[in-house]
Amino acid sequence: MAVPKRKTSPSKRGMRRAHDRLEGSTYVEDQDSGELRRPHHVDPKTGMYRGKQILTPKED
Repeated sequence: MAVPKRKTSPSKRGMRRAHDRLEGSTYVEDQDSGELRRPHHVDPKTGMYRGKQILTPKED
């Protein structure tokens, strides 16, 4: 069975875990309305995706 020869220092442990953090959600500004939306997603307010009407807009 493989056993570590030396204790891993806190610095080395931290360097290894540097990429384990959670990423924040990405948002882009909509060209038509100027509001923020997720990239590659249908805009829920207008129902548009890549310049085409995909869904009927919600009515408040």
